[in-house]
Amino acid sequence: MTETPRWTASSYSSGDGGQCVEWAPAHALATGEFLVRDSKVQNGPHLTLSRESFAGLVALARARG
Repeated sequence: MTETPRWTASSYSSGDGGQCVEWAPAHALATGEFLVRDSKVQNGPHLTLSRESFAGLVALARARG
């Protein structure tokens, strides 16, 4: 059975309940898969990204932040 990931809010999230992205750092460390989801839809789908794709997402957030 797969454990439920522990989600952490991104440091680039707005913090006002608006545009929040969460990721699962322990899952990434254990598997190399970077899970990302919308914090407002906690029971909804998530994206599974490679290390390179996740790095690109972080770079985009930094550039627009």
